[in-house]
Amino acid sequence: MEHSGGGDPRETLRLLWRQEKARSGRGRPPKITLSGIIAAAISVADADGIDAMTMDRVAAALGVGTMTPYTHVPGKAELIDLMVDAAWQSLDLSDSGSWRAQVTHYAHQTVALYARHPWLRTVSTVRPPLGPGLFARQNHLLAALSQTDLSPPEVSAAVDAIVTFVDAAAAAQAEHVQASAVSGESEDDWWSARQVFWDEVFDPARYPAIARSWADGGFDRNAAQARANAFDFGLRALLDGITAMASADERRYDRRHGRAD
Repeated sequence: MEHSGGGDPRETLRLLWRQEKARSGRGRPPKITLSGIIAAAISVADADGIDAMTMDRVAAALGVGTMTPYTHVPGKAELIDLMVDAAWQSLDLSDSGSWRAQVTHYAHQTVALYARHPWLRTVSTVRPPLGPGLFARQNHLLAALSQTDLSPPEVSAAVDAIVTFVDAAAAAQAEHVQASAVSGESEDDWWSARQVFWDEVFDPARYPAIARSWADGGFDRNAAQARANAFDFGLRALLDGITAMASADERRYDRRHGRAD
């Protein structure tokens, strides 16, 4: 597990927001650019995981000397922040419509993002990169939730809850897909190979709720569909809860101001 936010703060923020330092115009142009370094690092991580993303590997991918990337990025810690924020910048946040439509669009964009870059799930962002990608995501969600009747603190809490759920669910889906890719065995084949558990080991009397759900068709779908159903159900339940809370806030406001229900 890698962690974002571990690099030099000033250098990281300069790179996130200002890109490369202005050149004097003298001498040869640089062989590589900051954007090229970030793209190469993401390509390495996409192929082999974040642990494989070293400055040496990035230099090799760019066809330059081992020390050349260091003329643009101090080290791996700062580069991880740049990679994560670049990934977030790739989200399509142009969708319009109701606040629910905007949040749902963001959620599905995030699932696709984790599918493209499975290494994202192995980078902790509890101390996030303070870059344009993060702020675009935050601004999009705050603008959407501000259309509700939630108070400003509730809007902020709702955004945090949505980000927490969507990131965790998207990461879990990406992990399942990656496990199949690494092992060469589909998830359904993995479960089929363990049918003996249900035939010879599972005790319905000990786990009656599981047995009852099985008998009632609760597990009548393949693994991929089960995950998709769980994601859609969880997102819908979260947004329904926010809707209910916003409606309650509106009713309380109306009563305080003498308006009829």
